[in-house]
Amino acid sequence: MILGIGTDLANIDRIAGVLERHGDRFRNRVFTETEQRKAKRRPHEPATYAKRWAAKEACSKALGTGLRMGIAWKDMAVSNLATGQPVMAVTGWAAERLAAMTPPGHKAVIHVTLTDDHPWAQAFVVIEAVPE
Repeated sequence: MILGIGTDLANIDRIAGVLERHGDRFRNRVFTETEQRKAKRRPHEPATYAKRWAAKEACSKALGTGLRMGIAWKDMAVSNLATGQPVMAVTGWAAERLAAMTPPGHKAVIHVTLTDDHPWAQAFVVIEAVPE
């Protein structure tokens, strides 16, 4: 059963401008160390950050809250499986919200997909409840 769906579209040039103006202050406020290491390894760092920004926005929408009610940017983190598939992990208030919206006898699975085509980065997040 689908618990939530979220999407977001981010402008890569806008994220590049924020990175130029605020640098590490922005990186450290929004992105986990794992996300920052991934971006530093990529040839187009702003696109990597823009996709992850969009994924966090999309996840907050799928949780039914948007970025309010106590969800912090770092409560949602994108990493990649060995195959390259992106995955979303939640902690803190985002994890509490996910637990509250998951029916008894089910576990929540967060599906995420990312794409970019300059100047846009896009993410979709679907939260599914599967029987345990």
